[in-house]
Amino acid sequence: MTESNKPSAAQRRSSSRLLASTAVFLKPYLTQITVASIALIFTSALTLGLVQYVRLIVDKGFVEGSTESLNTAIIGFLVVAILQAFGTFARFYWVSWLGERVTADIRKAVYKHIINLHPSYFEENLSGEIQSRITTDTTLIQSVIGSSASIALRNLLMMIGGVLFLFITNPKLTSVVLICIPLVIGPIMFFGRKVRRLSRDSQDEIANVGAYVGESIQQIKTVQAYNQQQHNDNMFSRYVETAFEVAKDRIFMRSVLITLVMTLVFGALAVMIWVGGQDVISGRMSAGELTAFVAYAVIVATAVGAISQVISELQRAAGAMERLIELLEAESLIQSPEQATRLVGEFRGQLDFEAVSFSYPSRPNTNALDDVTLSLRPGESLALVGPSGAGKSTLLDLVLRFYDPKSGRVTLDGVDIRELTPEALRSHIAIVSQQPALFTGSVIDNIRFGKPEANLEEVRAAAESAFASEFIELLPEGYDSYLGEGGVRLSGGQRQRLAIARAILNDPEILLLDEATSALDAESERKVQLALEKLMAGRTSLVIAHRLSTIVNVDRIAVLEQGRLIATGTHKTLLEDCELYANLAQLQFGEA
Repeated sequence: MTESNKPSAAQRRSSSRLLASTAVFLKPYLTQITVASIALIFTSALTLGLVQYVRLIVDKGFVEGSTESLNTAIIGFLVVAILQAFGTFARFYWVSWLGERVTADIRKAVYKHIINLHPSYFEENLSGEIQSRITTDTTLIQSVIGSSASIALRNLLMMIGGVLFLFITNPKLTSVVLICIPLVIGPIMFFGRKVRRLSRDSQDEIANVGAYVGESIQQIKTVQAYNQQQHNDNMFSRYVETAFEVAKDRIFMRSVLITLVMTLVFGALAVMIWVGGQDVISGRMSAGELTAFVAYAVIVATAVGAISQVISELQRAAGAMERLIELLEAESLIQSPEQATRLVGEFRGQLDFEAVSFSYPSRPNTNALDDVTLSLRPGESLALVGPSGAGKSTLLDLVLRFYDPKSGRVTLDGVDIRELTPEALRSHIAIVSQQPALFTGSVIDNIRFGKPEANLEEVRAAAESAFASEFIELLPEGYDSYLGEGGVRLSGGQRQRLAIARAILNDPEILLLDEATSALDAESERKVQLALEKLMAGRTSLVIAHRLSTIVNVDRIAVLEQGRLIATGTHKTLLEDCELYANLAQLQFGEA
């Protein structure tokens, strides 16, 4: 996320809201939480009970010299220890299971949400930073739910139980401990808030590091072609050092917190032992009671110390959860209507733009389209021509409802596409982009992306229609060949033909072609043009065109300039009637 998009402290969520958001993911697993809680209480009670056996061993075995009493106490001690081991197993297993399960649910929920956000959201937020939230932040939450939270609860129970047993053993000495509790809680509350803020900042900086790494690797050829490895290395070092400085402040605050708590706790413990020692010497307390009291005091002190350390981890998790909740609460500008309209009757594929104006969210004062009215009849092919920035790609984005018009409307078979669900609308459309999008995986995986349930024969037929089978069959493993990230192992023309095969397999009623043959050599272009002509037959086709081979085969051509529609017609009529088109034909097509 860019610096300007980072939330202010006033916008950050309260602890109660964070707990409520986390509870939503914990609620389905109340049974497992109950089992883990019972095991937690059971093991804490047994640990406190062990101290009583220590008192009996000291008083009955050592002081009184009773072998029988000592044997009984030792047997009881071993039984409690075995029960403690079984209880610890149950606690550790279910708490760890909860951590992994809840983290998996959070990851799925966040991904499901962001994959449906409007495209402009990803113009304003770095993809690498979003990835960091889904991976790094959720891992931190897993660590807290599966470990730190259990440790905190266990030590809280130990502290409360230890204080109760201290009262039972010696109320006077317990008062020494209680006096120190406010002195300990105060620093925990004060420094805990600072640690949470610094943890949030630290996670943001780590995300920036990940985003920069991802961008550099994606553009590695450009980096190396311009010999900018050293520059990128220097930039990366700056990101890393910034993250380190923020982390250093967080570590300092945690260290101060732990030091203060431990000093206060063990200072109180020293005073308590001195007072108790005086009582033993004067005969007001037995050696076993003092031993038990010291053991409980150590348990309480250790528990408080552990809680002070875990508080820092909980604050880090709170910062991570804040970042994830921001993703979950991000609202998509493209919403399904509450009462969606269904296309009834035979689908025709009539596409109309009615006085459409539009500006991108990042440039609200500049119209990308200005009062465009355009109609595509069922089965008609229409080419969009114009200089860069004329609004050609924007029209395709509006058809797919990646954005909604600022004014006017886009209709499909007479129905405003905003009245349809995005899924219903896009089920009738296939797109082939100028820069084909391939995914990490095999050839067959990428072609099947247009129709996941297609069998191998359907995939082969689509590849043959796109003239892709000839190079696919030469790959080491044919249709099972691994393509690498973004299809990096294929040439531009090969990637384009796979994208066309995907569209053919999808078998859409409406076809969007964003200069689909631009990446092909002359021979491949000829083959793919034949495949496209076959694919476009009988389909409503909207084509962004720069090359004459694409233009001459369409039914009509629309000429755009600075977001306005200035002319429509055939290639021949536009050469005569539209000066801009004639100039484009001269410059781009080499035709007078």
